[in-house]
Amino acid sequence: MARPVWSGALSLGLVTVPVELYPAVADHTIHFHQFERGTSDRIRNRRVNERTGDEVTQDEIVKGYDLGGGDHVLVEPDELDEIAPERSRRIDIEQFVELDEIDPWFFDKTYWLKPAKEDFAKAYGLLLQAMDRSEKAGVAKFVLRGKEYLAAVRAGEDVMVLNTLHFVADLRKPKDVMGKLPQLPKPRPKELDMALSLVDEMTAPWKPEDYRDEYSKRVEELIKAKKAGKEITHEEEPEPSADVVDLFEALSRSVKNRKGGGKEPKKKTAKKQGKLAGLSKSDLDKLAREQGVKGRSKMTRAELEKALKAS
Repeated sequence: MARPVWSGALSLGLVTVPVELYPAVADHTIHFHQFERGTSDRIRNRRVNERTGDEVTQDEIVKGYDLGGGDHVLVEPDELDEIAPERSRRIDIEQFVELDEIDPWFFDKTYWLKPAKEDFAKAYGLLLQAMDRSEKAGVAKFVLRGKEYLAAVRAGEDVMVLNTLHFVADLRKPKDVMGKLPQLPKPRPKELDMALSLVDEMTAPWKPEDYRDEYSKRVEELIKAKKAGKEITHEEEPEPSADVVDLFEALSRSVKNRKGGGKEPKKKTAKKQGKLAGLSKSDLDKLAREQGVKGRSKMTRAELEKALKAS
């Protein structure tokens, strides 16, 4: 069983529940040491004085902020500790928001939250069910390893989920990164219709278990083969596909290749379809809330319309 990376209390108004924070994601990256080619000598990184070449111990190192022109402001570790965020042991929920209002751009890491002791299971379960029924996320701030984080606390399957979020100041807009946004010509109606048909043909239920890290698997196979002294074989590169000048032709061929899977279009009531088609996503969400449609906050506009037609 993994150890919690943080322990403290989840606070909602006057309700406080002691909780523990566990990582929800494991790192399966294959790590390598470095060696000098042709030898068994390890390569190691050391902290050295660039002027003298002498190695420097950690307690002799201070931090320096670059002012430019070779000038630095030196800061002692103790000075940083004094102004660091308070070592808070609380996750204070400041407000609740609709989960789909948080753009995926903001999400960083995922953690599980569990009650620290069985004595607090009742209060924990009450908050969990309230979040699940409301389909909202609590926005909170807390301190982990000396750094302040923005977070979203929401209901998962039988347990609370905490997602750390990026602050707005951390996010980079496309034009700030690219300098100039691409000039996009307006597509022809028939091309857009064909592109939408392709999207529809390729739409399927989300099954994350269908996706594997194929590259890491090949690295593991490479290591096993080299350990056993076997000859390494490489797959042949696929032939490059022919350039297609006509975009409509390429889309048409793609749709044709996707067809034939036995997918029959569903018959829809024209009257109901027309009524829902004229509503905005917020209107559909409101209607779904009134009709008690489950999972509505995670649905796209098309999924909301589909769920309402089935209700």
